[in-house]
Amino acid sequence: MSLDSLKSRIPDYAKDLKLNLGSVIGNSDLPAQQLWGTVLSTAIASRSAIVLRELEPEAKANLSPEAYTAAKAAAAVMAMNNVFYRTRHLLSDHEYGNLRAGLRMNVIGNPGVDKVDFEFWSFAVSAINGCGMCLDSHEQVLRKAGVEREAVQEAFKIAAVVQAVGATLDAEAALAE
Repeated sequence: MSLDSLKSRIPDYAKDLKLNLGSVIGNSDLPAQQLWGTVLSTAIASRSAIVLRELEPEAKANLSPEAYTAAKAAAAVMAMNNVFYRTRHLLSDHEYGNLRAGLRMNVIGNPGVDKVDFEFWSFAVSAINGCGMCLDSHEQVLRKAGVEREAVQEAFKIAAVVQAVGATLDAEAALAE
């Protein structure tokens, strides 16, 4: 199971996704830990078992055990935070923003890896989950840490392509049943 295996599963009508997948992962200039943590966390966030099964072994091979766990933790905590903060933002009663969240998010303060990498993965997951508040918050942290816009854009390019591949392959699997 690998990137090549995943690309081979993409139908001809989605050739652009196959090309983009090879480009955003195979030709990335991101440091290996940022890249493969982003791949793993977005594969989880895509909710596609096919994508996760294909990309996880390669991500695991390219990440330290700590980074592997932290990328999974980013996907987990952002699955919660993206729903919570997106809902807060979407409600017309802005008083909810003044209430204490009361949700545990300890992993954000101590992810076990470089904070910038964890923020990067959290940003990418937030792109898939569509939380504007989380996107803005993580992007600001990344930019203050010196991460260039081009690198930030790489995170949401990976998220977009991984999500699209997951949707396409899951649709094909459903149609084949």
